[in-house]
Amino acid sequence: MNPNFTSPTNVIPMVIENTGRGERAFDIYSLLLKERIIFLGTPINDQVANLIVAQLLYLNSEDPNQPIQMFINSPGGVIYSGLAIYDTMQMIEAPVHTFAVGVTASMGTVLLASGAKGKRYALPHATIHMHPAGGGARGYTEDVRIAFREQERLQTQLFYLVGKHTGHDWKKIEETFERDRYMQALEAKEFGLVDEVLGDTTDIVRVVDGQVQIPSTNGSTKQLEDHSDAQEEAQE
Repeated sequence: MNPNFTSPTNVIPMVIENTGRGERAFDIYSLLLKERIIFLGTPINDQVANLIVAQLLYLNSEDPNQPIQMFINSPGGVIYSGLAIYDTMQMIEAPVHTFAVGVTASMGTVLLASGAKGKRYALPHATIHMHPAGGGARGYTEDVRIAFREQERLQTQLFYLVGKHTGHDWKKIEETFERDRYMQALEAKEFGLVDEVLGDTTDIVRVVDGQVQIPSTNGSTKQLEDHSDAQEEAQE
């Protein structure tokens, strides 16, 4: 990697379209919105939630009978903000088809699972992650207790919603995600977080009984005998 190269941030591609009145520049997200596609590709906070909610409301007002496609590549974020998106998805008439791209984590996974039944997808090498609600509180003892109870309420709420959309009891969700849990696309489908994995799945590396299994050329899988080096590289 070139040490002198600085990765650009907040760069939004522009597309030039020729119209009857000349050329007009559109940002790529506006063009996607015209096709009823919403891309959630950032951590979730109030500002992001407001933008996503606004897009959902706009597309629903344009045509409540046509589906909306939401692509999610998000590490999660603020639960309150995520629930604003969730409630809007459930409120509008237009069905929201969800797609896991890259990684959906925490609140991003809740939104993925809450898409229209039968229309929740993952790309082959997407990673789906879930964990208990996190947070911290400082200050007076009673205020810390209040904050802890609210965190517990939010965690139970999220687990209940994931259970509702996957067909599992919320206690099953709590047991499954009592610690960080990562699922590859096929495992997420088996668990009910998505309905279908799009594309070729023959080269997906899986973890079975705590062992990493890699696909072989004939379509079967074999155990990776020593992957300690790979784990060390992943942690660096």
